[in-house]
Amino acid sequence: MDIKDTARPLDGAGVSAFLRSLPAEPLLLGLGEARHFVDELGEVRNEVFRHLVEHEGYRSFAIESDCLMGLVVDDYVRTGAGSLDEVMERGFSHGFGAAPANRELVRWMRAYNEEHDERLRFFGFDGPLEYWAASPRQALTALHGLLDCPLPCTPETLDELLGPDDRWSDEATARDPARSIGRSAEARRLRLIADDLVALLATQVPRLSAEDRERAALYGRTAVGLLRYHHWMADASPARWTRLSAQRDAMMAANLRAVAGHGPALVFGHNLHLQRNKSAMPFGDQTLEWWSAGAITGAHLGDRYAFLASALGTTGDDTPPPDTVEGVLSTLPWDRALVDARRLAQAVTEPTPRVSEDFRYFPLDPARLDTIDGVVFLKRALV
Repeated sequence: MDIKDTARPLDGAGVSAFLRSLPAEPLLLGLGEARHFVDELGEVRNEVFRHLVEHEGYRSFAIESDCLMGLVVDDYVRTGAGSLDEVMERGFSHGFGAAPANRELVRWMRAYNEEHDERLRFFGFDGPLEYWAASPRQALTALHGLLDCPLPCTPETLDELLGPDDRWSDEATARDPARSIGRSAEARRLRLIADDLVALLATQVPRLSAEDRERAALYGRTAVGLLRYHHWMADASPARWTRLSAQRDAMMAANLRAVAGHGPALVFGHNLHLQRNKSAMPFGDQTLEWWSAGAITGAHLGDRYAFLASALGTTGDDTPPPDTVEGVLSTLPWDRALVDARRLAQAVTEPTPRVSEDFRYFPLDPARLDTIDGVVFLKRALV
């Protein structure tokens, strides 16, 4: 099979043709990043999303960023609350607010909503965490405030148990589990309170508006997820980072299932999180393996979840060897291509796995091409 028979130019017509080739219309279309902070990939993502909105009925966008911070962006996109500068500063985690493509996306979504009655929505689907994690204060107090029934504690008791936020968000806990308060008496009691509040929420659904129900559910799963994450931050066993990685992706998957209720939606995050199989990552002297958010989401949604991985050809001085998947794709006549991954797996026999000089780039795994629906390939990218 000629490699050109597996691919087409990456444009609107190609995106629509790709969607028609899938066994079912996806509720979530994942577009993965092989590396964060590649400006051209952000620009491609924006072009794809605009086409999906204008021609395929998509109305939601989700990004690998703090789900609670994402509320700030969603408020701006829907209502114009705040200014674009404020939203980019307060509405993103991981430094993503500084990315020009993200700013342009938010600006375009707001402009679209000003001219259309059917509004676009914006979601963050990551938890409020880096390698360390935020205090569960925002999620717990917001959920507590939305419930109107006998509660397991007063706001004052909740505040006392939470204590200063910097006890929770201490970055040193990433290196030293003894610094974490995730298994303290206060944290254990907060886990029980969070569980009680989520259970009470289920009894209060009829009295809440649709917006309050959505936000209360977000606060509930975030509070429970954060407290679980902090519990494992305090673990000193060799399984610590495997459990933390798995917990993070489980939180992502729960948020993605909520986004699916607003589908069809485009989801943008790292390939490691959106792929359908187990993720693996070198970490010190061990290799971590855990089920990705995409694998968990795919188990729930089946064919209604589709995944486009991204791959880069030449990045700076890092050029893929010709016998790697990226090397073969570099022979395509287009600078940007949309590739049928399963046909690619048939066309490229026994490729050599790429070893990139850029430790932030995660090359395509040639053994797993048949678990991907498609590949967005950029022949040359600035990083």
